[in-house]
Amino acid sequence: MIHKLLTGPIGALVKLGEKIQEEVDKELYDLDTIQQKLVQLEMMAEMDEITEEEHAAQEEVLLERYEIAKLREQRMFDDMKKRDGGV
Repeated sequence: MIHKLLTGPIGALVKLGEKIQEEVDKELYDLDTIQQKLVQLEMMAEMDEITEEEHAAQEEVLLERYEIAKLREQRMFDDMKKRDGGV
């Protein structure tokens, strides 16, 4: 009983941390989210809402995140194949 009272708040904090990490990963490395941001960025550039320099800098960051996201996706796919007995 005492153990549960002491570890309960810690468990809730861990779950909160996991949820925050999940949301951060989605924002930073979700392919659909990155693609949407790239489209928004292009629209902003076409409407002259941002300078060419701002566009280039933001596009570079998004493309780097896209590359990382693709690598993470490939790594997860490879891990699943290994776990399921694939090559």
